[in-house]
Amino acid sequence: MSSNDRQTGTLVQWDDAKGYGFIAPDGGAARLFVHIQAFAARAQRPVVGERLSFAAGRDAQGKPRALAVRPVKAPPAPAAPRDRGRVLLLVPAFAGFVLTVHLLWGVPNWLWGLYSAMSMATFIVYALDKRAARRGDWRVGENTLHALSLACGWPGALLAQQTLRHKSVKPAFRRVYWLTVAVNIAAFTAVFTPLLKS
Repeated sequence: MSSNDRQTGTLVQWDDAKGYGFIAPDGGAARLFVHIQAFAARAQRPVVGERLSFAAGRDAQGKPRALAVRPVKAPPAPAAPRDRGRVLLLVPAFAGFVLTVHLLWGVPNWLWGLYSAMSMATFIVYALDKRAARRGDWRVGENTLHALSLACGWPGALLAQQTLRHKSVKPAFRRVYWLTVAVNIAAFTAVFTPLLKS
């Protein structure tokens, strides 16, 4: 296929959970369906508004779709390592808070194991979901990821988001994630400290 056979357009719709969206070709032609498997290997997920180069083709049912998709220019660069480091400081800060509460008022020993086990399990689920996203396989639901974060797995989720660069951009997901962190920490404070007790 020569470069003359390729077209350019803009990604105007993208469902990250399902791994597909639509490209609006330059020149006003009808939008083309695009699946995650049509993208060349890349570190980041597709982003709405991204400029793309593609070949127009058809699927097994004869429906038009975009194939051999490549970015016209690189997608937005990930956050600088120092920015990721700042966010990750929340994990040792929370561990220090738990230790302080343990020394002052006592915390059951099993709680350390619960946070460690749930964080590890959550990290693994994030990693599996990222692999599924790259392969175009069945994805883990966002509600499941949020439930794991709420159930003491938020440190592992944060580590996965920042080191795997997964689920670290979508604003709606990030808002709910940080809500689960706030609820989890508030619940811990209410149960194991006298700070929120009358």
